[in-house]
Amino acid sequence: MLTIKHVTMRNFLSCGNVSQTVELNKNGLTLVLGENLDLGGNGSRNGVGKSTILQAISYGLYGQSLTNIKINNLINNINQKNMMVSIEFSKDGHQYRIERGRKPNFFRYIVDNKNVDESTDEAQGENRETQKEIDSLLGMSYGLFKHIVALNTYTEPFLDMGAAKQREIIEELLGITQLSQKAENLKELIRTTKTNIEQEEFRIRTIKQSNERIRGHIEDLIRKSQAWDDKQQTLINEIVLSISELEKLDIDAELQSHRDKELYSQLSQSKVTLLRDLTTKTRHFQQHSARLQTALANYDRAVNHECPTCGQEIHDSEHENIRKTLELEIIELDSQVNTEQQELDICKTQLAEIEDVLSTTTKPATMYKNIEEALNHRSTLDALYKELAKEQAAVNPYSDQNISLQDTMQEVTYDELNKLVRSRDHQEFLLKLLTSKESFIRKRIIDQNLSYLNLRLNEYLDKLGLPHKVKFINDLSVEISLLGQDLDFGNFSRGERTRLILALSWAFRDIFENTSHAINLVFVDELLDNGMDAQGLEGSVGILKKMERERAKNIFVISHREELITRVSAVLTVLKENSFSSFSWDYVPAV
Repeated sequence: MLTIKHVTMRNFLSCGNVSQTVELNKNGLTLVLGENLDLGGNGSRNGVGKSTILQAISYGLYGQSLTNIKINNLINNINQKNMMVSIEFSKDGHQYRIERGRKPNFFRYIVDNKNVDESTDEAQGENRETQKEIDSLLGMSYGLFKHIVALNTYTEPFLDMGAAKQREIIEELLGITQLSQKAENLKELIRTTKTNIEQEEFRIRTIKQSNERIRGHIEDLIRKSQAWDDKQQTLINEIVLSISELEKLDIDAELQSHRDKELYSQLSQSKVTLLRDLTTKTRHFQQHSARLQTALANYDRAVNHECPTCGQEIHDSEHENIRKTLELEIIELDSQVNTEQQELDICKTQLAEIEDVLSTTTKPATMYKNIEEALNHRSTLDALYKELAKEQAAVNPYSDQNISLQDTMQEVTYDELNKLVRSRDHQEFLLKLLTSKESFIRKRIIDQNLSYLNLRLNEYLDKLGLPHKVKFINDLSVEISLLGQDLDFGNFSRGERTRLILALSWAFRDIFENTSHAINLVFVDELLDNGMDAQGLEGSVGILKKMERERAKNIFVISHREELITRVSAVLTVLKENSFSSFSWDYVPAV
């Protein structure tokens, strides 16, 4: 059971800086009357702040005014600051207190004397998540609160609401709101699942695109690798072919041939030189021999006293000089002739030796023009061997890159996506069960509760003396009829409307307490003054007294009707004096 114990106000609407506390948990039917002492009293009951109590309860529990008053306008317009409302209640063995204030703004939520939340947010003066927790604890929304606890003439009648708002109230009342809340949770879950599906699809697309890029790189590397292999094989083939061609030549034999050829050439050149020298030396020998013969002949003439030049006989000293000169010449020429003869013999001997060698050999044939080219053949062959070994040992530089890229490719799996899709489909199926009008779940809940709602509603209408039949049907719309004629809420008179509003409120409360939990408090704010005739008033008071007696409700009737004093257990008087309101209790003796 939800038991609202008391509410305390300070600088709230007509309450001033002195805190005012109203006990709300005294069993009985309480009449709330006003007395405006600022207007002299004597039955002046308007503008004293009777509805301040209900406004404070609404603000304390929900942080909202009961009527269309801006929150800052709830602050006492004289003091204009330090507004505070504190409300205490209990439920399921736990004690709760909510404190709210403006200028300065604050919000405190105390559970079993432990502060759960304290907010000083100047913009809100409350923590919205904490308020959601409070709403859940109270078990009713602010809208439903106004229809089953805080009945007020300024609250829009249920039957004047649009179809959407009516459906919202009825769904909450019948517990379908829980389905709607679960549906909202499911919608959020579906949105999350769809987001996860999109993310998973994006992840898979990203992996696929990445794999495609990698596959493209791999294919490019394969082409490059194949091109490299082909190029290397071509180069190796060229080197092998070059080596094969070079190896056809016996380079050692070639070098020996070049050496033999060089010797043959040297011998041939020596022969030519010797022949040339032989010719020259022979000519010189012949010239010297001729001169020697001439000198000997002249010497013979000189010995015979003949002039070597003219042949005349000579006997003087000149003869002796000529003879001696000729002797010297003959000696010199004989020496030269002998020398020439020796050199000529040596030359002939050398020539004979060379000719003997040349006669037994032929000029060697060579591939290369000279030995330098032959030696370069060997260097080239050695270089080719090294280049072949290098190329054969070379590793394709693209192979490792290919392997590395293949390692970076990710496996594309659809397990998670399929799981998410199955979850989404299941969630959407559940959502249809919760939201579809044809859903057996909704139909069962509605069918179980509508009959009871209609029963209680028409019982209250009978007790209030209203002959109309009002029925909620399973699409949650309302049918109103009188003697078989369909009517609208607008067809009702003011008093009839008031009776129907009260009957609906009390029927709603019965359904709420039957499906959720009991609430100790009932407020009826000036509805009994709203066009109610004596029969309607008597019926309303009778129902309220039965609630008080049989269900132990704390009922507050705010009214201007003093005739109710004898029908209630207590009177709470709201006094307006010096522009501020205060409260005083008077208990009526039982009759």
